[in-house]
Amino acid sequence: MSAAKPSATIRYTALRILIFVACFFVSGVAVHFGLVPAGLGGSNLIWVILLGLVLSAPLSYVLLRKQRDEMSAQLISTVDRTKARLEENRAREDAVQ
Repeated sequence: MSAAKPSATIRYTALRILIFVACFFVSGVAVHFGLVPAGLGGSNLIWVILLGLVLSAPLSYVLLRKQRDEMSAQLISTVDRTKARLEENRAREDAVQ
């Protein structure tokens, strides 16, 4: 892991949550002012959450491509280091036997 950068996974997750909260807020305002139909009965909150999710998913996919690639690279390097350590441990065990 790079000492200069915080965890790419944490940054990506925080940005995803931020995009969802913004979409949730926009959806709530749109439903409140009648720009988007309200949910049935008491389902208005669920409807706004679903609208926020539906809006935030494609936005996150497009806007967070760089962060997703950084996170992927970081995870791949972590997995590679772990595999190398496991292989090294196996080689040491084989040498001892």
